[in-house]
Amino acid sequence: MRNDTVSPEMQERLYKRTLAIVVVSQLFGGAGLAAGVTVGALLARDMLGTDSAAGIPSALLTLGSAAAALLVGRLSQRSGRRIGLGTGFLAGGVGAIGIVVAAVMHSIPLLFACLLIYGVGSATNLQARYAGTDLAKPGQRAKAVSVSLVSTTFGAVAGPNLVGPMGGVATSIGIPALAGPFLLAAAAYALAGFVFLAFLRPDPFLVAKTIEDARAKADRSGGVPGDSSHSPIGNRRGIVVGASVMILTQIVMVAIMTMTPIHMEHHGFGLSDVGLVIGFHIGAMYLPSLATGALVDKLGRTTMSIAAGAVLLSAGIVAALAPGHSIGSLIAALVLLGLGWNFGLISGTTLIVDATHPSTRAKTQGTIDVSIALAGASGGALSGLVVEHAGFAALSLAGGLLALLLLPVVIWSEAGRRAGARS
Repeated sequence: MRNDTVSPEMQERLYKRTLAIVVVSQLFGGAGLAAGVTVGALLARDMLGTDSAAGIPSALLTLGSAAAALLVGRLSQRSGRRIGLGTGFLAGGVGAIGIVVAAVMHSIPLLFACLLIYGVGSATNLQARYAGTDLAKPGQRAKAVSVSLVSTTFGAVAGPNLVGPMGGVATSIGIPALAGPFLLAAAAYALAGFVFLAFLRPDPFLVAKTIEDARAKADRSGGVPGDSSHSPIGNRRGIVVGASVMILTQIVMVAIMTMTPIHMEHHGFGLSDVGLVIGFHIGAMYLPSLATGALVDKLGRTTMSIAAGAVLLSAGIVAALAPGHSIGSLIAALVLLGLGWNFGLISGTTLIVDATHPSTRAKTQGTIDVSIALAGASGGALSGLVVEHAGFAALSLAGGLLALLLLPVVIWSEAGRRAGARS
């Protein structure tokens, strides 16, 4: 099949087939991500012997994710999504196995190194959302992102709730209980990688790039009504706004989520309770995606970016005021936290896709995800220190207030859009 002669009908079929493959891979990828996130802070706390170090796993995971986002983005730009995403998931699986070995050997240096590698899986899991948008029409882009994210829900919710059983499995074979979920993560990431490598043919990104090149040759203007992806000004502003929305929501989400298991343990909750709360949180991160995608396409990227800030502020207030013994209040706070992140990620991602061209899209997306990962690393690293010196309530309130910075970003975006419309 020649990519430059793909008919609209063929493109639509390839778009739907790509979404189906992304859905299957994300079922596994979500489980790999969530299983480790749930117990990473607890494992580091036990191995290092201090609560102030509990944010280190999140920081290392997101630092590894930052480097991986750049590499996976560039590999995808050169060789396509199949190679980029498949390789990234397999690397994440190797990192998860290394964490298990580090826990058995009680090796802190090995733990830190493997957390960085494990972060490759996290970056790949996040970048997989772009694969579904490659062949999507402008009015389908938010929907494509949402389908990718919602498919992560099942694995992501199952992962934390398998923490207890996987701990039992690990203990039965002489592995520390908190390392058990990383056994699940290793298998899940490996399966996600296999799905991409085996089935993502033809590669949607390479098809989209070739189709766009053919269109550019036929019509050098390259634009379509309402599509700013070929406008240099639209590119710059859209990229900055989309990246800012995702960065701010990531900082707030990671900081509060990272310290919730430690906060719960201090109030006498067990590992299964922690898994339940984090399971609700991750469900809220992904499950509403279909509705969010429809709202982003219907109400606009700007409106949903504002909604993200408002919901994250609510999450911070509820978390700060929640009684330490009330698991219901903590679930409510973490659900709001996940929902605000969902709004921000889908609206921000769609802004990025709108503002980029296939000739540089994957590389730009990878670069932006580096910033998102570094923002998460900062939130995770500082969260432990803030909680140790000021408490969980202070961390939650600070996170909620930080989300308000989305307002000036959106106002700047709207001012630029209106100025462009007048000119």
